[in-house]
Amino acid sequence: MLPVRFAICGVGHIGRRHAALVARRAGAQLVALVDVLPELRSGLAAEFPGVPFFASLDEYLARGPQADVLTVATPNGLHAQQAVAGLRHGLHVVVEKPLALTAADARAILETARQTGRLVFGVMQNRYSPPAAWLKELVAAGRLGDVYLVQLSCFWNRDARYYRPGGWRGTGALDGGPLFTQFSHFVDLLYWVFGDVANFSARFRNFNHQTTTEFEDSGLVTFDLVRGGSGTLSYSTAVWDRNLESALTVVAARGALKIGGQYLEKIDYCHVQDYAPPALPPTNPANDYGPYQGSAANHGHVIDEVVETLQRGGGTNAADGLKVVEIIERIYALR
Repeated sequence: MLPVRFAICGVGHIGRRHAALVARRAGAQLVALVDVLPELRSGLAAEFPGVPFFASLDEYLARGPQADVLTVATPNGLHAQQAVAGLRHGLHVVVEKPLALTAADARAILETARQTGRLVFGVMQNRYSPPAAWLKELVAAGRLGDVYLVQLSCFWNRDARYYRPGGWRGTGALDGGPLFTQFSHFVDLLYWVFGDVANFSARFRNFNHQTTTEFEDSGLVTFDLVRGGSGTLSYSTAVWDRNLESALTVVAARGALKIGGQYLEKIDYCHVQDYAPPALPPTNPANDYGPYQGSAANHGHVIDEVVETLQRGGGTNAADGLKVVEIIERIYALR
């Protein structure tokens, strides 16, 4: 079976991780790297010898080696136009979170995929976390009964080490806000496990990022679950020095539980009628960016899913990616 060939567009922290995972996975082949920063060329040449570097997506599409998949790991505001360009060039597309910054742009990606007969894969890395997968199975099996309350808390540190002058982070046009850049995969987890949400109310504050971002650093959101029950989403990037936690608490008719830790890596509490929680495999460590950390490093599972789908057939999660953008857009309409 021929390897699935990947071109990576955007080779910052996450794009470089995609490239490294593709380069060492059996059944995958890294054929091109694309980035607008020419100073990356020499370092990438040393890390990925023999893989050509292109200074723009247009340049790669015009004269680069043939690929099967374009991975888009650029600033959020560029995802839609670059994904559409890749699809129109005949490539399947992997899009880092979020799929886009507007629902209209996300729909355009999916419509282009339909027209071209290509596949779109969103990066939903929290779904591969063992506690998250366990929670999904528990809720789907009805073990909790009616869900009363869901509380999602995301308290992270993003300070001047992250929001650097002159960069795309912190801008409305390319970043979009914490719910897109930091916490969209937690919104995805909420939707994946509990279904659609409605009846939003929200408050937003910018406590300590007035000089570094064009949007809030903290928010308090309440909502109703369409299937029944209510919930809250509390988030902040204003935590001093390092991440505090990402936690999901559920109160239901037959029990209560909490998964938590810095990036949802453990079961903190589980008391459910006639049920004992299983011993779960360890969660991957957090993505480590030096001065700050992200969520669990589950991108290897994403690459596996893309390769297996293209070689053996199957569907993708792109429609869920659109739904996440729609939910965030509805929350941010209250800003």
